[in-house]
Amino acid sequence: MTQITRRRIIAATLGGAGAWACGDLLAGAGALAGPGAPTAAKDPLVETTRALGTVVSLTVVGLEESAARRAVRAAFDELEKIESLLSIYRADSQVSRLNRDGVLDDADPHLLAVLSAALDTSRRSGGAFDVTVQPLWNLYADAAKQGRLPDAAQAHAARRLVAWRAIEVIGRRVRLTGKGMAITLNGIAQGYAADRLRAALQSHGVTSALVDVGEVAPLGKKSGRRPWTCGIQHPHEPDAYVSLAALDGRCLATSGDYATTFSADRRHHHIFDPATGRSPLEFSSVSVAAPTATDADALSTAVFVLGLEKGAELVRATRGADALFVRKDGSVVATDGFPRTSGNSGADS
Repeated sequence: MTQITRRRIIAATLGGAGAWACGDLLAGAGALAGPGAPTAAKDPLVETTRALGTVVSLTVVGLEESAARRAVRAAFDELEKIESLLSIYRADSQVSRLNRDGVLDDADPHLLAVLSAALDTSRRSGGAFDVTVQPLWNLYADAAKQGRLPDAAQAHAARRLVAWRAIEVIGRRVRLTGKGMAITLNGIAQGYAADRLRAALQSHGVTSALVDVGEVAPLGKKSGRRPWTCGIQHPHEPDAYVSLAALDGRCLATSGDYATTFSADRRHHHIFDPATGRSPLEFSSVSVAAPTATDADALSTAVFVLGLEKGAELVRATRGADALFVRKDGSVVATDGFPRTSGNSGADS
């Protein structure tokens, strides 16, 4: 088994012919064919690409090969458009333009939709989810290149730029009202992309598929009555699952302290508490199942920041949402409706 990269969920189509992991791992006799292999009529089609800083994988089941390829091509076209708008890695994206200029007069509907969902999660979480944490990310990433952590004064100055209420959206005009502010959609864009790719496949006649953009969105069943099943990366053991989840039509997202770290002890990593400017210390990972990948993605980050008690309250207040929490000491807690499969071990409810 290979180590899963930033905030990955290992998705496995368990049972039958073997297992398939999101990204590039195929295992077991009769495993699904890779993206370059020929497929017979109605065999599973698996295609991968890279976008939004991760490996994106689509698995389509139940269509003739030509129809499946047309659907995947349309989904990847949608993905390219989303990345061109939302990526912080592309200098010409709308997010990069907004961060550079402080204002954007022609925001695309995709960007407006993601910002609307992000701001709603900010309101509901009391600011635990905040897309304006980019100055903190920049500070820690720059310090890491020098083999150090930021000093207290630098961290305090960056934290003062974090203010989700300072995002102004009027029509198609988006403005960051504070000088030096910047946004990152990395805590929600992958989930949004997963939802849009699933919709694109569905609009092209696909009734059974698994979309993995780092966050997982299932469509229909794997085959017959069997659900798509995901193994959730163990935050302390790169080659292990912490739990298996049978996707009951819901999407799944995980936020973890192992994805991008700024200190060997994982006390400093890519998830920031907007209130303190530091990384939360209670969890190693939080996985959220929700009706949409957008909600699951944003909630997993918000809950990671909020901690167990307040995080569980937010999850229970969200229709159709459940969560699995892995504490720093390795103990596992889940809400009653989290879709763990029977036979999971090492987890208590």
